[in-house]
Order: sequence, then structure tokens, then C-alpha cells
Amino acid sequence: MRAAFLHGAGDLRLGEQAEPEPGPDEVLVRVRGVGLCGSDLHYWVDGGTDESGIPAPFVPGHEIAAEVAEDRSGSLAPGALVAVDPSLPCGRCEWCRRAEPNLCPHQVFMGSPPANHGGLREFLCAPRANLFPVPDDFTPGRAAALELLGVAIHTIDLAQLARGETVTVVGAGPLGLMLVQLARRAGAVAVYALDPVEWRGHKACDLGADRSGTGAEVVLEWTAGRGVDVVLEATDTAGGPQVASEVARIGGRTVLAGIPSGGRLDFSAAVVRRKQLAIQLVRRMPHVYPRAIELAARGQVDLDAVLTHTFPLEQTAAALDLQAARQDGVLKCVIEP
Repeated sequence: MRAAFLHGAGDLRLGEQAEPEPGPDEVLVRVRGVGLCGSDLHYWVDGGTDESGIPAPFVPGHEIAAEVAEDRSGSLAPGALVAVDPSLPCGRCEWCRRAEPNLCPHQVFMGSPPANHGGLREFLCAPRANLFPVPDDFTPGRAAALELLGVAIHTIDLAQLARGETVTVVGAGPLGLMLVQLARRAGAVAVYALDPVEWRGHKACDLGADRSGTGAEVVLEWTAGRGVDVVLEATDTAGGPQVASEVARIGGRTVLAGIPSGGRLDFSAAVVRRKQLAIQLVRRMPHVYPRAIELAARGQVDLDAVLTHTFPLEQTAAALDLQAARQDGVLKCVIEP
């Protein structure tokens, strides 16, 4: 079968891989759609999300929608469209027992090097427990986007957002746009969006933000210098946390969901200390797929708004280039193997 292997930064090659054979409690699925995530872009542009790099070619892609090809248990009907949870925690460690499988230090994550191949291939096998059937009207792109929506849900949970609080979302990419929608539905009295790309800020306003701008100073102007109660940071830059700390009020809360280029964060300790900010980082998500499906099915979150481009497997490199350049109105590309 065909698969897209990432050998290093800017080096993606189409190749062949043996069709997988499902093991006990596994299901063979045909991949129908893979959303390109910010972490995929880090591998493409920077060669990794941290110092480990890419030690061997691997198949990226962890936002996966697929249709059931073979389920020997008969519990999933052939052809059923499912969202694939890419995380495989051990189920035995302290954190798994505490219902925090996203923090499992032994977990395997699809689409991460060197050997954990992801969705940019024609078929894969996944544990039955990791497959979530979606409503009949879901497209493959919408089903694939549920993984990112799950991260957004977890981010809002960590923020402990109370009704009537004010919120700024820093970074109006796909994750940030989902956070704008969720913050509004969680009862925020005001939601602001910041992004250096002006049209992305306008998109945030279309999806529920009250105002958008490109720098921290506008939020301070809108709030008469006070800042906001909660800041949700969803950028891919080391400086995103600095902007978040500048727009947070004294005693406010910041939740950092973005993955920065270079694997390091950059912010002023003086600002954070003097404001006594509470800072929370996000590590993937726990078991939230059912909630994500319910929100999307009820129209509480518009997933289609962030799905802007579709490419075949053969044009994955072009899709990565486009999404990294933030041109042509791109938010998220979906690859259809």
C-alpha cells in the first residue's frame, strides 16, 4: 500500500508499506482523511517538535478519519466512518489509573518518530477502543478534526472557565478558532482574538470573538488596562506565552496549548511573577472523543470552518508547504489517501 514517509525537514517521499494485519482486539481500517496538525508542520519545517528530531523515516499524521475495512468481532460494520484516537496509553501506570491517560509516560502516539507510523497511508490497524463511530452526515475531514477539538475541550477544562469571565485567545489558527467557539459557549462575557495574520483574526470574529487584533496592546486598550481573566494560548511560537502574560489581568490564568518552534517558551518572569499568574500547560487530551462528537453533531462547534483545503496523498508536501506559509486563506489541509 502507499504511504508518505517523512525523512527529515522538507523531505517527504511517497513509498510502499506492507498492508497491516490486525491483531487481537484490533480493527483494520481504510484511511479516508488526515488533518495536518501544527506538530506535523514542526516536523516538516523544523525537523521535530524538540531536540530529538527525526531519527528514522516515519509516516506522520495523527488527526485521522477512517472507514472500517475488517472487524473480526463484528461490532463495527464494514464501511462505517470512525474517528481514530491516535493515543495508546499503557493503562497500568499511576497516571492511567488516575484517569489521566494523556500524561502516561509509556504511551505510544501514532504519527510520531521513529516507528509510530500515523495516518498518511492507505490502511492502518487500531485498537477497537480507539475507534469512535461518527454520525452519518460527518465528512472524513470533520471526523479527522475531532482529535484537535478534543485538545480544545481539554484546554477549556484546564482553564476552569466560569460564566461571566473575559477571555483572550492568542493564535487564531485551527486550535485557536475552536477555543474561541468553546469559550463563548462556556459563558465568557467577552472573547478577544489575537493573531499576526489579520484575516485569521477576522475569521475568529466570524466564529464568535467580539474583537480581534494583532498585538497585546489592543486587548489592554479594550479592557481599560485591566487585561482579561483567562488567556488561552494556541500559537506555534516561543513568544506566544509572553503575549499571553501581557494580556492577562493581575491574578489571572493562562493556559498554554501551543507547541513552539524550537521546543522552548520565552516570557518575562517579572511580568508573570508580579501578576502572580497561574500557568497551565496542555498535554494532548484524556478521553474526550464522545464529548467532541456530541458538540460537533449538535452544531455547537463549526469544524468545517477550519477545513479549508483538500489534497491527495501524492500532494502532501504541497499541502504542508501551503499550510506552513499561511497563504491562500489556508487554515487546515486534509489529506485524502
